Amino acid sequence: MTPRRPYILRALYDWLLDNDLTPHLVVDAEFPGTEIPRQYVQDGQIVLNIAPGAVHGLQLENDQVSFRARFGGQDQRVILPMGSLLAIYSRENGAGTIFEPEQGLLLEDIAPELAGADGQEERTEASEAALESDEGSSDDSEVTKKGRPHLTVVK
Repeated sequence: MTPRRPYILRALYDWLLDNDLTPHLVVDAEFPGTEIPRQYVQDGQIVLNIAPGAVHGLQLENDQVSFRARFGGQDQRVILPMGSLLAIYSRENGAGTIFEPEQGLLLEDIAPELAGADGQEERTEASEAALESDEGSSDDSEVTKKGRPHLTVVK
């Protein structure tokens, strides 16, 4: 089955715009193939405003998001593989969603050449954090140091 993320992303993007909200993406800056201005990365993540007034040539494709935007007065091309997207939300009220790790978008699916010497694939920080929370790990301090997403659910 094809990943759900691109479809959910497009639907939420349209919904946010229809409600006069400003869509922002939370991106795993360390994901392979991610092309972003590195000077704005904090804790391995970057938050990008993708409102029509902030970007040019926005393309929400099934495998990536791409656009041009100005950073510090410089026009730059941004390419975000679908697996690098961690969340989409509105600036005004936080409405949106955090994306779950999804088969077909994980690091081992995208870049199998990054497999470790013992045959185990390396995992993204986000998927490691998700796995640790599923296993009930008590070592939350290590996850926090890695730059876990800092979104809160607003009801």
